[in-house]
Amino acid sequence: MSTTDTTRGGRSVAIGAGGIAVLLGALDTYVVIGLLRQIIEDLMIPVNRLEQVTPIVTGYLLGYVAAMPLLGQASDRFGRKSLLQVCLGVFVAGSVLTALAGSVPLLVAGRVVLGIAGGALLPVTMALAADLWTERRRATVLGMVGGAQELGSVLGPVYGIALAAIAGWRSVFWINVPLALAAMVAIHFTIPGGRPQRRAKVDLVGGGLLAAALGLLVVGLYNPDPRNQVLPSWGLPLLIAAAVALVLFLLWEARAKTKLLDPANVAMRPFLAALGTSIAAGAALMVTLVDVDLFAQTLLGRDDEGSVLLLLRFLVALPVGAVIGGMLAARFGERWVSAGGMLLAAAGFLLMSAWPADVLSQPHDLGLLTLPRLDTDLIIVGLGLGLVIAPLSAAVLRVVPPGQHGVASAGVVVARMTGMLVGIAALSAWGLHRFHSMTASLDVPIRVLFPTEADYEAAMSSYVGGVKNALLTQYTEIFAITAVICVAGAAIALLIGPRRAVKLD
Repeated sequence: MSTTDTTRGGRSVAIGAGGIAVLLGALDTYVVIGLLRQIIEDLMIPVNRLEQVTPIVTGYLLGYVAAMPLLGQASDRFGRKSLLQVCLGVFVAGSVLTALAGSVPLLVAGRVVLGIAGGALLPVTMALAADLWTERRRATVLGMVGGAQELGSVLGPVYGIALAAIAGWRSVFWINVPLALAAMVAIHFTIPGGRPQRRAKVDLVGGGLLAAALGLLVVGLYNPDPRNQVLPSWGLPLLIAAAVALVLFLLWEARAKTKLLDPANVAMRPFLAALGTSIAAGAALMVTLVDVDLFAQTLLGRDDEGSVLLLLRFLVALPVGAVIGGMLAARFGERWVSAGGMLLAAAGFLLMSAWPADVLSQPHDLGLLTLPRLDTDLIIVGLGLGLVIAPLSAAVLRVVPPGQHGVASAGVVVARMTGMLVGIAALSAWGLHRFHSMTASLDVPIRVLFPTEADYEAAMSSYVGGVKNALLTQYTEIFAITAVICVAGAAIALLIGPRRAVKLD
């Protein structure tokens, strides 16, 4: 498929239909966060068995990450339109299964099916943009697609809470059915059909091994009880199995005739640089989502809803940055916008590393303008991480042949998701270690050991203050480390190189 296959207006309508599919998949990534309380009550999950809830959240992510590379390559063989239609059909099936689920295993199975279908929507739509637009104008379009993806992170929790309040949590998944069917109709009439002129073969073995490695990594790193140990009891065996699967994948790719991504036709330095930057951006993204939420709940006294409202500063800035990043990359090139975005995010995290415990009452004095400190810092981080979304995808699509656009787009998203998973696991382990080391000498005051109520209250106040200081130190050190990760990501982004330096063999 080439850029001449359809008119300018037809291209815009086609990518709009793909963007709707991306938004639909992104909404379901985050929508379950606001539904857990209703799900627990409806399925009668015991209070002492809340670990049963965690696969409901991670099941979608597992399917999303594991299936993405193979489905991205499948779109290179069978065409973007066919894959989008199939995945939306599977999305409908997963929605029905989830909505009808009467037990946790069925609910988790439905979420996995939804994740598998949703995992293809973003990379295939990005590959479609590469098919329909020339290299110079592609970054702007990719920024809009990335903005649709990040908009899902903003609307997802609020959208889920609102629908569940009106018609219960199952309505959130029932409404997916007409929305997905409408997207299928729009795609049928707007996206050019047919298969690519050069039909790439699908590397089922390589895709399966990579999916196994990523899936084992996701499950092995997830710990439902991080207070007692860094990894879950199953963590180390699964991480070893993930490493074995990765080695087998690399050995297979070195010898296979049909490869998941053929390196002979790829400019590897900018390709790997874009993936490396995406990993760093993913780690920073997840740190913001998790640690700002924890900061709000443990130090600012916010409940779940209140912490989400604080995060909205970041979540709104993210899609805005994605759109701006696409426009800037089209004008100045992917390298500088990616590096600049990561440096801007690093500056935001550096500001966050100096947060006091009462950050809500601490403004930034900018001379003629005074702004709330938490607001400005989160907006800076959101804009910075948003800026890199389109340039990284554009850089990858620029250095691979059209027949591999699907799998290349999937690679960028998988790299970011891997950064999210590995980054938060490593930094959480560090944060917990620091917290326990700083609170090891603190003893909870016992009332009967103090002669007066005043003495007891003073001791309790000192204890609570020590715990809060340890928490504050834990969070601010994680933010400082994340700033360093962003600087490293900016340095890696410089290896992407200018457009004119890239020549495919």
